Amino acid sequence: MTKKLSMDELNRKSVEDFKSAEKNNLVLLLDNVRSLHNVGSAFRTADAFLVKKIFLCGITGSPPNREIHKTALGAEESVDWEHHPNSIELIQILKSEGYKIVCIEQTDKSISLKNFTPREKDKYCFVFGNEVFGVDQQLIDVADFTIEIPQYGTKHSLNVSVSIGIVIWDYITKALP
Repeated sequence: MTKKLSMDELNRKSVEDFKSAEKNNLVLLLDNVRSLHNVGSAFRTADAFLVKKIFLCGITGSPPNREIHKTALGAEESVDWEHHPNSIELIQILKSEGYKIVCIEQTDKSISLKNFTPREKDKYCFVFGNEVFGVDQQLIDVADFTIEIPQYGTKHSLNVSVSIGIVIWDYITKALP
């Protein structure tokens, strides 16, 4: 018989332990994400996979916020974050710090996620856009490249929080030894 683990058996980090833990070489940039539930989900996923920081840009909501907390379940307290009104300016700063800027979007030059091979020492900033309009073309223009999540149905569109989970999981499984 399989036994479900208790909270004590999961060996969860405290917020202090999380803050001091070595993080993965990635940050998230959420540009004009409208849904506070999607923002909360991004925090929770970032916590699960030791993401360094989340940048909340444009109209993207930021903590403290009841709706973000409802989905994040406190991860907004463990994951570092900053709000920036201008994504382009932030991208220039991140590039100067050595980050590769990767937009998650369907473009004529997108790399399929299954063909993306992160390099262990490189730092990545994954850019996710608005729920209706996706990543803004101006951000795509300044990115190093774009990644597309392969989809085979009729919609060719995923919820942004689902996309965040897929991309981070893919990165973690490929980048970690």
